Amino acid sequence: MTRTIQNELEDIRSRGLLRSTRLISGRQSAHVLCNDHDVLLLCSNNYLGLADHPALVAASIAAAQHYGTSSGASRLVSGTMALHEQLEHAVASFKKSEAALLFNSGYAANTGIIQALVGRGDVVFSDRLNHASIVDGILLSGARLVRYPHNDYRQLAVLMEKHAKGRSLIVSDGVFSMDGDIAPLAELVRLKHTHGALLMVDDAHGCGVLGKQGRGSAELLGVGSDIDIQMGTFGKALGSFGAYAAVSAELRELLINRARSFIFSTSLPPSVLAASLAAVELVQTPEGDLLREQLSANTSFFRNSLAEAGFNIPPGSTQIVPIVIGSAVTTMQFSEALLAEGLFAQGIRPPTVPAGTSRLRFTVMATHTHTDLAGAVERISHVGRTLGVA
Repeated sequence: MTRTIQNELEDIRSRGLLRSTRLISGRQSAHVLCNDHDVLLLCSNNYLGLADHPALVAASIAAAQHYGTSSGASRLVSGTMALHEQLEHAVASFKKSEAALLFNSGYAANTGIIQALVGRGDVVFSDRLNHASIVDGILLSGARLVRYPHNDYRQLAVLMEKHAKGRSLIVSDGVFSMDGDIAPLAELVRLKHTHGALLMVDDAHGCGVLGKQGRGSAELLGVGSDIDIQMGTFGKALGSFGAYAAVSAELRELLINRARSFIFSTSLPPSVLAASLAAVELVQTPEGDLLREQLSANTSFFRNSLAEAGFNIPPGSTQIVPIVIGSAVTTMQFSEALLAEGLFAQGIRPPTVPAGTSRLRFTVMATHTHTDLAGAVERISHVGRTLGVA
């Protein structure tokens, strides 16, 4: 058995796919200590810079002092606390939904929601580039999986005409985490109504960022009231941890009774709930507006500068800015060279992205300065020319 594991690891290593962790010291800010070196952080999902915001920190400390450090049980045993209900009410108000239900992570949310909604005899239509947690949720459900080409709603229409029998669920990322583009939600809504399907959107990377008040991709595209399940997370732009489903009251009741990741998990602790509640409130204030404006300006500058430098940047407008390289080995060489230059940008390889599309996934933060990003573009361009990528 040991030899088999060694062989597997060597095979992963030989294909440039071996993964390892990097140690971050201190807070998740625009600049961090990575393996004891000061670097500009360009791969965090802390898009608005809220992970060390004083309001979130103070709320978290106060909650721990008042409620303690743990909920002690699952929500259906003794683990539902006042803060759980307060946060759910705040999310429902923020997302303009009837109700909301908390989950312990985006992964737990997607696997639990899908498994609760569909089963054998049902069909799920899933974008080919959807997050792995969506795919795993479908597989756990036992429903039939029908994948459609990325953002190709015309082909989805053809597939639904052919396969939409019984209960059907369309599921898509709102913002795709590795490409940074936005799903054609208006067209998905139209197909949902045509075929009597449910529509679920994973907006983990849009929540807090997109739309006038940061309600996400559905607000940006004006279709929030037509989406049955809006899943989002607190651990990205909202600077905390956990996830939610914004749904109807009826769907919330169904999830409470069928979502295994909800039923069988100790619930989120008070300090996390309080930080999330503070974040939901903050993103709806003038400060939240200002952070989104700064993020948008930073994103435009960084995207345009990299494109002008000759890099292959897929179409998009969000804070996720990939440089598609292709080779996994070259991608990791690029990443290591950037780290030596003081830039922490993670290389993304299969199975996270399709074979032949390995990339550097840069993420912009509202708290990056113009000087930060301009200097980063210079160093990225230098390394890219050295490796023959730019």
